[in-house]
Amino acid sequence: MKIAVMGAGAVGSYYGAILARAGHDVVLVGRPAHVEAVRRQGLLLETKSFHGHVPARASEHPGDVAGAKLVLFCVKSTDTEDAGRQIAPHLDADAVVLSLQNGVDNAERLQALLPQPVVPAVVYVAVEMAGAGHVRHHGRGELVLGPSPRSEEAAGVLSAAGIPATVSGNAIGELWAKLILNCAYNALSAAAQLPYGRLIECQGVPDVMRNVVDECLAVAAASGVTVPGDTWEAVMRISRSMPTQLSSTAQDLARGKPSEIDHLNGYIVRRGGELGVSTPANRVLHSLVKLLESRQD
Repeated sequence: MKIAVMGAGAVGSYYGAILARAGHDVVLVGRPAHVEAVRRQGLLLETKSFHGHVPARASEHPGDVAGAKLVLFCVKSTDTEDAGRQIAPHLDADAVVLSLQNGVDNAERLQALLPQPVVPAVVYVAVEMAGAGHVRHHGRGELVLGPSPRSEEAAGVLSAAGIPATVSGNAIGELWAKLILNCAYNALSAAAQLPYGRLIECQGVPDVMRNVVDECLAVAAASGVTVPGDTWEAVMRISRSMPTQLSSTAQDLARGKPSEIDHLNGYIVRRGGELGVSTPANRVLHSLVKLLESRQD
């Protein structure tokens, strides 16, 4: 199967590499330096069980999604509409698009631009770009897909390639659960430039995280969303399962790139304001990251 990754950063490149190793025809659409490195030597994939170059095609042009039956849409939340418009004229009529993005409204925003089915996918993986053409995996890797007529088919392709993928009838709740994890960790990890395991050991940090989580759950409840499982236990578990992971927001700030904080803690602040739910802890973390970003201007 031809599979395209639109926005081949750490997450997209990792899943693209796994699919390419399984024999699929994968094209990574990404930034010039990354594309050039992949073209030159393949994608360097570093995991606990594998360290080597994976052959894959790479391109800077969104038009190269043409012919793909499965598209992994992995751009930053801030770029959803622009990237959606770029691929829209080139998508096959029978393609299915998986939104592997942070935040809870990307699939909805993308679906407004595309006639092809857009399936939200919750991503549980710890990866980073260790350099152009080099992806380092720290842990996990499962995907939870929302329901659609094509979801079971897509999950089957992913699972057969070695990517644990399931379909959930409460995908929006799963997306909120992931959003809450990001709200608890991302801004704090970015401000301190510390990985999750060290972050949780700092005095006062668990209390701040608890406040953030409580606010997020209140906003979710006011939105009519049921968040599955024990959210606080899930937050604590991340520090044990991904102790060496720097948040994506921390990685963005370290590289001088804009982050997705407006779609994480910022989303909670906006949604809370619409619903009359107070979100002071999320507001502080959102403002803190915006201050750190302003130093890069």
